[in-house]
Amino acid sequence: MPTLTTSCLSQSQTGHSGRHQRPTNCLRYEESPHRKRPSGRDRLRGLVVMAFLLPLCLSGVTTEAAEPSQTPAPATLESNANLTRHVLIIGLDGVREDALLKAETPQIDRLAARGTRFSGTLIRKPMGTDKADTVSGPGWSNLLTGVWPDKHNVLDNKFTSPSYKKYPHFFSRLKEARPDAFTASYCNWNPISETIVSQADINEYSPPVNKDYAPADVTNTDSCVKMLAEKSPMATVLYLGQIDETGHNFGFHPSVPQYMEAIERVDALIGRVLAAIEARPQRKQEQWLILVCTDHGGRGRNHGGGHAFPEITQTWMIVSGDGAQLNKEGKVTEPETAQVDVVATALTFLVGALPREWNLDGKPVGLLAKSEQAE
Repeated sequence: MPTLTTSCLSQSQTGHSGRHQRPTNCLRYEESPHRKRPSGRDRLRGLVVMAFLLPLCLSGVTTEAAEPSQTPAPATLESNANLTRHVLIIGLDGVREDALLKAETPQIDRLAARGTRFSGTLIRKPMGTDKADTVSGPGWSNLLTGVWPDKHNVLDNKFTSPSYKKYPHFFSRLKEARPDAFTASYCNWNPISETIVSQADINEYSPPVNKDYAPADVTNTDSCVKMLAEKSPMATVLYLGQIDETGHNFGFHPSVPQYMEAIERVDALIGRVLAAIEARPQRKQEQWLILVCTDHGGRGRNHGGGHAFPEITQTWMIVSGDGAQLNKEGKVTEPETAQVDVVATALTFLVGALPREWNLDGKPVGLLAKSEQAE
């Protein structure tokens, strides 16, 4: 959005881009003893010219070409009311926040720079008394249903008696509000595809190769990129599992080279997905909200039974893209965030105000204020 030059009344002004812009020159009349005094008709003409030019000077409009701003104007609901809305949730299994901050992750960093990275995201209900373990079953149930274990009833990785009919995967909620919504899920941890996901138009599971999740992550990413080039999903979930498996094999810690390398490999895969979104022919007619999250951290080579350890229970989430608030201060801890906020944020962006009967536990975070209102 071009920046108009500032008022002629100041000698220099700093524009939105941070650069100094040239001042506007105003027309000035000076009385000189060596000049012939203008006639009444000439004075009248001068007044007419002044009356015409003065408003232009005061409004900051000049005949010079305005310099473009280096920073795009933030998106607003009003300016994007006619654009279609889409959500991508990228779920990374077992990523400690301190390791994420130390790793070379240009793609994740770019997402954080275009939104907000929340620190200390809770994996358990505050003052919760449920018996859910600090493992993937409860974590991904929190992240994908938007409710805590006292509702979805997943306490471990056995999925003995989940309450997904009453508290389903958020695809089901989305299709209640938008029956024509196209949804897609890609993962390589089978319980997500087989047990948690519902109402997915695409539900693709790529099994690990000899217990190696890295090739499966690539396969999931390939499929997701292809789908983004061919279809128009309203909601997509991409799960990548190699970081957690690497932590179990070598250790969950930023001092472990293999763990850090896994984070960096996954970051490169994320870059491919982001590029696929930007390459969509209809991209200029779309708003994309991108959420990145994890189910737990880790300690040593494990994370089970970890409620006493912040490196396991204190995670993070990123809210980025079109419609996201831009936070220039780096990570933020206020408001307090929790895993159940992921679904609330995604659905609020897509459908507006959330029906009370859904009984979700989360709240929308990181969105532009207008995006939290129903259209």
